[in-house]
Amino acid sequence: MWSSRLAFVLAATSPAVGLVDIWRFPYMTSGNGGGAFILVYLACIALVGLPILMPEILLGRSGRMSPINTLANTVREIGASKRSIRIGWIGIVAGGLILSFYSGVAGWTLH
Repeated sequence: MWSSRLAFVLAATSPAVGLVDIWRFPYMTSGNGGGAFILVYLACIALVGLPILMPEILLGRSGRMSPINTLANTVREIGASKRSIRIGWIGIVAGGLILSFYSGVAGWTLH
C-alpha cells in the first residue's frame, strides 16, 4: 500500500523520467528541431508508454506480489499455459539490463 497518492505518482513517474531523458534530451532537442522533437516525444510516450503502463499497474495492484508470483496466480486463475509465467522472468531480466545501461550512462554523466 502506498502512503499517499502523491507517493504513488512520484514512484510511477521516476522511471519514466529517467536518466536517459536527462542525458539525451538536451542533445536531441537542439539537434532535431526543438519543439517538433518534443511533440513527437510526447506522442510516443502517450502511444507506447501508456498502454504498457496501465496493465502493469493493474497486475501490480491485483497481485500485490512479485511479478513472477503475480503472473503465476493470474495464470492459475484464468487457466492459461504455465509458460506464460516466463513473462515475469522477462520483466526481471529487462530490469537488470536497464539498470546496467543506466549505470553506464551515470558514469558518462559524472565523467
